[in-house]
Formats: sequence, C-alpha cells, structure tokens
Amino acid sequence: MQTLLLTGGAGFIGGCFVRRAVESGRYKIVNLDALTYAGNLDSIPGEGPNHVFVQGSISDGDLVGSLLEQHRPDAVLNFAAESHVDRSIDGPGAFIDTNIGGTFRLLNATLGYWKTLPAEAQATFRFLHVSTDEVYGSLGAEGYFTETTAYSPNSPYSASKAASDHLVRAWLHTYGLPTLITNCSNNYGPYQFPEKLIPLMTLNAIEGKPLPVYGDGMNVRDWLYVEDHCSALETVLDGGQVGETYNVGGNCEQTNIDIVKTICRTVSELLPDLPHRCEDLITYVTDRPGHDRRYAIDASKIKDELGWTPQSNFADGIRQTVQWYIENTSWVENITSGKYQRERLGVGGRG
Repeated sequence: MQTLLLTGGAGFIGGCFVRRAVESGRYKIVNLDALTYAGNLDSIPGEGPNHVFVQGSISDGDLVGSLLEQHRPDAVLNFAAESHVDRSIDGPGAFIDTNIGGTFRLLNATLGYWKTLPAEAQATFRFLHVSTDEVYGSLGAEGYFTETTAYSPNSPYSASKAASDHLVRAWLHTYGLPTLITNCSNNYGPYQFPEKLIPLMTLNAIEGKPLPVYGDGMNVRDWLYVEDHCSALETVLDGGQVGETYNVGGNCEQTNIDIVKTICRTVSELLPDLPHRCEDLITYVTDRPGHDRRYAIDASKIKDELGWTPQSNFADGIRQTVQWYIENTSWVENITSGKYQRERLGVGGRG
C-alpha cells in the first residue's frame, strides 16, 4: 500500500480522492488541510487505518517536514489552493499567499525529505501538483488547450496557479525533485462548496432564489465529473512520466446559460411540486471582470499515453449531482451557516 501526503484533502476534489482511497484501501492517506471556508470534515471519512487527518497549512514548512519524516510517503499530491475566481477578484492576497507562497514552502519541505531517501525510493517518489486550465487564458470560438499552450492567465486566481505551476517545474529542473503537473477543466459533482456555479444554481433553484448569470451567459467551459478527475490523477500517479504535464478534460463543452437551464429542468423533474418555475428565476447580471470567454481541453495526451478517458456523461453526472444536493440538506446547511451566504462575489478588489 502506497502512503500519500495529500494536501487540501478536505476540499472538493481532494475530498473525493480521499473518499475513493479509503473505499478502495489502495492508499494510506495523510491528509493535511487548513480547514478554511471550503474545507469541510463532513466531506471526508473519519480517521482510520488508512486515513490520518492533520489540520494545518502547506505554508507551515516545519509541520509539513515533520509529517514527511513521520509518515515517509511515497508521493505528495498537492490539492491545497484558494480556488474561486470571484474571491480572487475581491481579495487576491490570500491567493498569492497560499497558491504561490504555500506551494513554494511545500516544495521546499518535500525536496528536503526527498534528498534523505535512498536512491531507489528517490527514483519512484512523485510530487503531483493539481492545477487548472485557467492558466492558459481564454480561447476563441475554436481550438483547444494543449500541454504546450502558452500561459496567459487573466485573473488573480489563474495567475497564482500559473506561478505555482512554474515553481513546480523549476523544482524539477533546478533541484531534481520528480514532479508531475495536471491541468484540469471545470469540476462538478457532490460535496462542492456552493459558491461555484453548479451547486449555487442548484440550491437557488430549489429554494426559489434568483439564478444570477454573468453577462450574456454564453461563456463556455469544459465540464469534468470529479470522480473522473480523481481517476485521472490515480492514472497519472501510476504511470505519468516525470516532468510531464497532463491536461484532464471531460469532453463536455457547455455554455453557462445551458448549464443553468439544464439544472432548472433537472430540479423540476426531481422536485415536480415546487411552487415556482425554475427558469423564471434566471437573472442576467453584470459580467465578472476579466471573464474568460471559452475554455476547452484537448485531453488526447493522457488518453494516448496513459489510457485514461472520462467515464461519466454530463446528463447522468448533473442528475446525480442535483440529486445529491436535494438529499443532503444538512451538509449544505452546515457549510453555509458561516460567513458565506451565497451572495455574489467578485465585484471589486480589496487586495
């Protein structure tokens, strides 16, 4: 059984990876998460023989170093990040601190540990950095992001993730740390914090609240079911070549307005007795500053070299997701009982 130090493992994607690992028994997970607003212990299994949870930050180099020394992992998977574009517009400082400074400190601590390993363990060790397609900027009506697309980030969030990708690459080429990078498209699925498009629209549609659509609603994203993403990460961890980047996409381009209308139809089918018509709740609002028009992933490299393809179709995935939010109201209530109350974010910077 491999031991993995997994950072950000109480968040949306990291939490899915943890749940899969615990269920399969394939890995022992040492789960480091700062439990900021989007981290949630209700999203992950309790501690057990193959899951150890530690509350703490990747910016705490001493803590990371002690966990590496104590648990002797075979790999580090870095999910930890501030991840919401709108929050980065309002408060970019946290994104710089965590996504750049935190990644730097995590890399340094990991490098120090890796140097202590015997040669055979050094050769098989991996540092897998989980990133985003947003580092590539915005596409026109045609074309796709490939692993060689030039970086052109347009938001504080994507700029901070681009910087972290460059740090990971530098720690390979300068210090020899065996790193991998994945850049994924928009994830969706159960347990996602409700500031993101799909859970926000789902919950508002259920409750009869406005469904705010930015601009003309024609911004395009490629959507990836979170379980498919985690299976891709397992595949890259198993067979990815050191120093390589792998784009992970769902082959599912959708406009934002089509996503919202699909959610409306699904909510209406699953809850036919609602007192309101969901599509009547759609409200067009002022666009997000610097809103990228289109993202689309070319995932042929991970398919051709590693044999991975997404297994979920969007119709099934969105239905399962909406059903999950309907059936898990206590999870939603717990996670939205604090400061965030589903208000609009991203209307102005405060540094």
